[in-house]
Parts: sequence; structure tokens; C-alpha cells
Amino acid sequence: MDLFIKTQINLVKYVESHYFKRDLPSINIGDTVRVGLLIQEGNKERTQFSQGVIISKNNAGVATTITQRCILQGVGVEKVYLIHSPKITSIKILRKSKIRRSKLYYLRNLSGKATRLKQRFI
Repeated sequence: MDLFIKTQINLVKYVESHYFKRDLPSINIGDTVRVGLLIQEGNKERTQFSQGVIISKNNAGVATTITQRCILQGVGVEKVYLIHSPKITSIKILRKSKIRRSKLYYLRNLSGKATRLKQRFI
């Protein structure tokens, strides 16, 4: 039974390895990123960009997700992206921040200048 389970795990890793994106930047919590998402409208495709702060990251292999928070028309909006999805065309890091927490959920309760994070220079 052990051998059967090990071969299944190896098979899953082999199949998942084909879907990993190799050209992703090193994304961390607190980074301000610009994500390009492929949108299909009728028979046309276009790239829609959204810019915001990464407030959480869930590392799960090919199912790795990031949660981005941005302010649109005065309302806070959070979006969850699968970073290895073929719908994600580009991820560009605009700014890195110095943080001391693994999840920045406290930003949900703040507004205006209080949401600023201290910049980290590379």
C-alpha cells in the first residue's frame, strides 16, 4: 500500500510540474503589485490591470494564491488570484514594504494615510 501511495504522489507532482509558471517574480506580503488578468468579452480578449497591496499568500504548490487589496471609488475591494493560472498574463512588483506580520488583515479596518506601509529598498 505504501508503494501505491508514493507512486500516486509522484504522479500528481509530475502532472503539476507542467503548470508551474517559471517567470514569476518573488512576491511577498506587503508588496504593491500590478496584476494583469485576461478578460474575455464576447469574442474579444483584453488584459485588465489591477493595482494593490498583497495582504495574504497561501503557498500550495500549483494552487498558490495571493489576496490583493485595492481601493476602487472609495470602497475597499479584495481579489484572490491563482498566480499559476493561465488567465494571469503579468505580475509586476511596484513597491516592496517592510512588514512584521504574515497576514495584513488589519488593513481592512484602516483608511487613508493610516494604510501606508513603510517602504523597503532592495
